[in-house]
Amino acid sequence: MKKAKYVESEGKTMEEAIEKALKALKLPRSQVKIESLSEEKKGLFGMPGAKPAKVRVSVISSKENT
Repeated sequence: MKKAKYVESEGKTMEEAIEKALKALKLPRSQVKIESLSEEKKGLFGMPGAKPAKVRVSVISSKENT
């Protein structure tokens, strides 16, 4: 089975979305490229979670590392 080249993930914050994607890929942050697709939007009275943050985390190929 081929490993996923990238994962899109959502979370209440950007950091939460990134952490979910890293767990899904089973890779450390140093081996991925992180793209912000949308930032979280605060709800009424500044409460988090009105609109989740969304990121795309891509695996850096060995060719890109050199």
